Amino acid sequence: MINANALLEKFLGPNATSQIGQAGSTAKQSLDNVGLGGFGGGAITGGILGLLVGSKKMRKMAGGIVGYGGAAAAGALAYKAYQNWEGGKAVASAPLASQTDVANLDRSFIPGATPAAGGQSFELVMIKAMIAAAKADGHIDVQEQKNLFEQVEKMGLDAESKAFVFDALNQPADMGQLVAAVQGIEQATELYLISRIAIDLDHPAERAYLQALGHRLNLPLDLVAHLEHQVSATEK
Repeated sequence: MINANALLEKFLGPNATSQIGQAGSTAKQSLDNVGLGGFGGGAITGGILGLLVGSKKMRKMAGGIVGYGGAAAAGALAYKAYQNWEGGKAVASAPLASQTDVANLDRSFIPGATPAAGGQSFELVMIKAMIAAAKADGHIDVQEQKNLFEQVEKMGLDAESKAFVFDALNQPADMGQLVAAVQGIEQATELYLISRIAIDLDHPAERAYLQALGHRLNLPLDLVAHLEHQVSATEK
């Protein structure tokens, strides 16, 4: 059986030391090591998501999330955006996620705490969502995919996890399948945010994909704006 928690952290990057399901001291310490400045400005290195993004163009993106805080930090960004939206805060001045938000992360925003629709692992749905978003512009050609496979082979994944990743990379993106897997606005919010992390808004096809995803997830536009506010603050 795939260890979905471990695979999601491996996908996000090798320095993601927080454990899914432990939205407490471990996750908080991982962010304290770099300060909240670690939420942004660091280059993606090593994770499978980094390979996907790097194959399109090298850029700095959400270093603190994928490099230090892992999925717990991503959950904190989604949770903070949701709190700000629910509280009716103005987007431009809404507070950003901090270490405290990771430490006090609502259980419903911890991947794995609640299964996706049909009982499948929500962590695996998140991985599929990131792959779909990263491939949204159709840029990954046959040679680039071959290079991706070669790099994933070197990551020490177990056979089942490797097969899952290879299958997700091979299959065409299915937004309908992703949306159907979501249970509740919390998962919808987190799926949108993790997809946003994997794309480049400057590319029209990726921007269109994200807009379509938000629409299919029935996310209110002002909630989407709060999610963008949280993610854009991590990008330097």
